Amino acid sequence: MEELSFFGKVYEVVKLIPEGRVTSYGAIANYLSTKGSARMVGWAMNSSHHLPENIPAHRVVNRNGLLTGKHHFGGNNTMKVLLENEGFLIENDQIINFRERFWDPSIELEIE
Repeated sequence: MEELSFFGKVYEVVKLIPEGRVTSYGAIANYLSTKGSARMVGWAMNSSHHLPENIPAHRVVNRNGLLTGKHHFGGNNTMKVLLENEGFLIENDQIINFRERFWDPSIELEIE
């Protein structure tokens, strides 16, 4: 089996985020043992829009629940609409009850 690139590893984690839950760039970086590379996770999310497979990048937000990546979805409201379709309440581009809906891969997934 070939080794996945950093972006490939990020995509594999993001595909595991359950519908109705969100995580942060930093939580993914921490899970991948690359703490401090949250910005690179963001770059991976931006690049995911050009892939043939669906990567639910809308489920990755900043550490405070802000929709900081919204401008990468082709329209300013697309990310918000996708999250609202999964039952999220959003005010001023911030997820209400973010902590209750937070999915931490370091807790939810077994590290291989």
